[in-house]
Amino acid sequence: MRDRVLIALGSNVNREYNTTRALKLLQQDPRWRVLAVSPIYRTPAIGGRGPQPDYFNAAVLIETDLSPEALHRALREIEARLGRIRTEDKYASRTIDLDIVLIKDRQLELHGAPIPDPDIFHYPHLAFPLADIAPDWRVPGTSHTLKHIADTLRVSAEEIQLMTERKPLFRVDTFSHYGSDQIFEAEENEVYDPEFEAMIRQILIRIGEDPNREGLRRTPLRVAKAYDFLTSGYTTTVEEVVNNAIFTDSCDEMVIVKDIEFYSMCEHHMIPFFGRVHVGYLPQGKVIGLSKVARIVDVFARRLQIQERMTNQIADAMVDILEPMGVGVVVEASHLCMMMRGVQKQNSSTITSAMRGVFRKDARTRAEFMNLIRDRA
Repeated sequence: MRDRVLIALGSNVNREYNTTRALKLLQQDPRWRVLAVSPIYRTPAIGGRGPQPDYFNAAVLIETDLSPEALHRALREIEARLGRIRTEDKYASRTIDLDIVLIKDRQLELHGAPIPDPDIFHYPHLAFPLADIAPDWRVPGTSHTLKHIADTLRVSAEEIQLMTERKPLFRVDTFSHYGSDQIFEAEENEVYDPEFEAMIRQILIRIGEDPNREGLRRTPLRVAKAYDFLTSGYTTTVEEVVNNAIFTDSCDEMVIVKDIEFYSMCEHHMIPFFGRVHVGYLPQGKVIGLSKVARIVDVFARRLQIQERMTNQIADAMVDILEPMGVGVVVEASHLCMMMRGVQKQNSSTITSAMRGVFRKDARTRAEFMNLIRDRA
C-alpha cells in the first residue's frame, strides 16, 4: 500500500545548513518519492526556559511503500546524521525535526503520538507550510481542510515570516536545476555541506595536495556544489520538468528537436562525456513544448550514466508522456575517459540510437528522421 505522507521540518541550530541538507537527504532517498516541498517560514521559538533563535519551518509531501513505523525510523536516521539528539525537553533547540504529521485518509498512533498531529490546529508554523502543498487535504476525523485551518490561524500569526519574501539564504526550489556561475562560487563564511566537503578534502590529500593552500581552501565547497548540480537528475522527474506542458493538437507530421547539447559523467570513471541529442516523434493527438524536450534530456544526462542507457531512457520518457505513434533518439558524444586516459583517442566519438513505434517498424519513417537530423543546412 502506497501512502502519501506530510512531513514537517524544523531547525533553529545552524538552520540554513540543516534545513537545506535535510531536504536534500529526503529528495535523494530511494525509499520514497518527494512530490512537493513548501516554502520556508521563519517563526519564533515556542516555550523553553530562555530566549532561543527563531526556527526555519517547512513541509514535504512524499509517497512511499514504507509502513508508518519504518518511515518513522528512517526519519530518525536522517535526524541522527544531522546531529539531532532527542532529550526529555521538548522545547530544546535542535538541529532538525523530521516529524510525520499527517498520512492521507489515515488515523493511527505512532510511538504514543496521534497521527494526524493535533498541533496542526494550533500552530501556524505547522499549518502554513502544510496548506501550501496540500491545501485540499481534509484532516482525517474532521471536516477541516488544511487551507481552512491555515486561514483560521492567519489572523494570529503576525510573527511568522515567509522566507521567500526576502533574498533567500539558500536554494529551496526542489525542481530548479538550471544553474549559473554564482551558484557554484564560495561566499565568505558560507556553510554548504560539511560532510561532502570533508570527503573532497580527503581526496585532495590522497592525491598529494594541500587543501589548506590558498587556491584550494574553498575548493571542497565548490566541488560539492558542482556535483549537486551535475547529478541533479537524481532528484527530479520527467513529470516535474514537463510541468503540464502537453497540448492537444491534430498535428500528425514529424517533430524534431536536434542538436540539444548535453553534459554527463561516465559511471565507470566519473569523467565527463558530452555531445548532442536529436529527438523526433510522430504525434498522436498530443505535442510537447519544445524547451521541455531539452529539459527531459537533462533529467537523464545529469546522473552517472552510460550513453546507451541514457539514449533509451530519453526515448522511453517521450513515449510515456506523449503516447505518440513513434519516437526516435540519436545521441552523438565524445567521452573524456577515452580521450584523457586509456586509449587516449582524441578524435573518437560514439553514436547510439533508440527507436520506438513506427520509427522502429517503418524503414521509411526511420530514414526520414535520420536524413533530417543529418541535414546541417
